[in-house]
Amino acid sequence: MSQELRLHGRKTLITGADTGIGLEIALEFARQGSDVVFHYVRSETFPEKAVEQARSLGRNAAAFHADFDDLEQVMALANKAIRFLGNINCLVNNAGVTMNRPFLKVTLEQFDKMFHINFRGQYFLTQKIVEDMLHQGHGGVICNMSSVHGLQGVPEHSLYAATKGAIIAYTRSLAVELAHKGIRVNAIAPGWITVENYFKCIPGFTEEMAAETGYKAIPVARCGEPLDIAKLAAFLCSDDASYIIGQTMVADGGTTALMSLVSDFRRESANTFGKGYIPGI
Repeated sequence: MSQELRLHGRKTLITGADTGIGLEIALEFARQGSDVVFHYVRSETFPEKAVEQARSLGRNAAAFHADFDDLEQVMALANKAIRFLGNINCLVNNAGVTMNRPFLKVTLEQFDKMFHINFRGQYFLTQKIVEDMLHQGHGGVICNMSSVHGLQGVPEHSLYAATKGAIIAYTRSLAVELAHKGIRVNAIAPGWITVENYFKCIPGFTEEMAAETGYKAIPVARCGEPLDIAKLAAFLCSDDASYIIGQTMVADGGTTALMSLVSDFRRESANTFGKGYIPGI
């Protein structure tokens, strides 16, 4: 099978597929041969053009709404997607929201909202889809979207980081529970991926600002793009990744690999650690 169609025969539900990373994942899955259901959150972000694009590739495609703060809507989404596709053998859990807030100012309402959308909704949606996968008897693949916030600390992101850390932990446990039943589970932890939300939330944010920041702060010298994550998700959901179980794949241009104490990683260090006892130093 060609590399371009390595998801041929897949029937995929992608949550949070109306903008950013999720939208690109859904389009990439369609390009690689999968029928797709786009989940969207708000009526104004209904991905009509994306659905049409997937259909133009010869894929079955539809878009369904659900508020992930409401479990009834989450379950309805699962049922609609299963009915439309016939069955689901691939689930990409991308839906989520973010928030920065000093720890002492976080409210119970904010806590519940973040965990309901980022974790509870995903957890019980996955439960429903796994039930269908086991009923169909053909196995399947689940790809959960975490974040580097689940691995490293950033001030004012304790709540968001907690939801993303929970995804990493449950991905591991669920993977070892389901692997022998023919269902693979992995996760992705993206670093800085430039999406629409940056332009809405960061005052004065521009593409030029992203490019400058990426060049200075990220070892690969650029910020990530949604397609970087979409291609990784497609790989993890393909047969090429059949021996990868319970892993969280970090896609961050080297951000978490870089020790934070290093001030300029592009220049040769003038320090001489090892001088006097290591030959050549």
